[in-house]
Amino acid sequence: MVTIVDTLSNTPLRPRHPEKANRPDSISPAKPAWIRVKAPTTRGYADTRNIVRENGLVTVCEEAGCPNIGECWDKKHATFMIMGDTCTRACAFCNVKTGLPAALDAGEPEHVAEATFKLGLAHVVVTSVDRDDLADGGAAHIAATIRAIRAKCPTTTIEVLTPDFLRKDGALEQVVAAKPDVFNHNLETVPSHYLSVRPGARYFHSIRLLQRVKEIDPTIFTKSGIMVGLGEQRHEVLQVMDDLRSAEVDFLTIGQYLQPTRKHHAVMSYVTPEEFSGYETVAYTKGFLMVSASPLTRSSHHAGEDFAKLKAARDAIAR
Repeated sequence: MVTIVDTLSNTPLRPRHPEKANRPDSISPAKPAWIRVKAPTTRGYADTRNIVRENGLVTVCEEAGCPNIGECWDKKHATFMIMGDTCTRACAFCNVKTGLPAALDAGEPEHVAEATFKLGLAHVVVTSVDRDDLADGGAAHIAATIRAIRAKCPTTTIEVLTPDFLRKDGALEQVVAAKPDVFNHNLETVPSHYLSVRPGARYFHSIRLLQRVKEIDPTIFTKSGIMVGLGEQRHEVLQVMDDLRSAEVDFLTIGQYLQPTRKHHAVMSYVTPEEFSGYETVAYTKGFLMVSASPLTRSSHHAGEDFAKLKAARDAIAR
């Protein structure tokens, strides 16, 4: 038998989502006008891209196909995704590559800190892939990144968007001990959709994770977000709000789910801007300090401006 290895073609040898390759296509309805965004072409976008490339960094902006990348990168705002570009989970909504990740890069925390310095970020968001292959889920690496940014950019506020650390005892405590200004962990969807949308996670574990952050250090802001348009009912979204408030979560984001490829979960509906406005109003009545709800809302979109508002809201209550 002869094995032919193609060394000339640019075609990847392995699909980005091998677990989805044999699934039937899921067809979403056409996008409404309020979803469409312009392709990024600005000088600011190019400058941000160059800094990311020079430091060998991965961004969730690119990996997850965020529709706001042009706007954010033009302002030199980027969300760094650490611990590689390959996730050990296979969520039905996510465009991040799945499979067995490579070993951690010990120099990555310093690279992130250097990029934060070069971009002049007043507020930085650091997220990561899920690393179920690691004993601590990558918690020590996240904590090291927080400390490196603090050392290089002492005035920069830090927001982390973490995995759920499912069955990783002591992992959460390591991250909280590094004292990020904002601890974010997204629920992503309503509990009835976890098996089809987020099968590797457990809804009430995620709620408990956020609650535990407040128990350990009440000074850290907590944040979570969900997508809508996956077939959820309005009353389910309102119940998620109540569950998050029972965990004393400060900040809620709600955005429209957009299908990355036809092998991913289909968009079941496009929620109108008026419906998002209604969700925002209800969420504020439930006691959240900050709410961002719109079709293009994403966890790290306008994160710096929103952090300033979040802090001001807490200070107003304390007076």
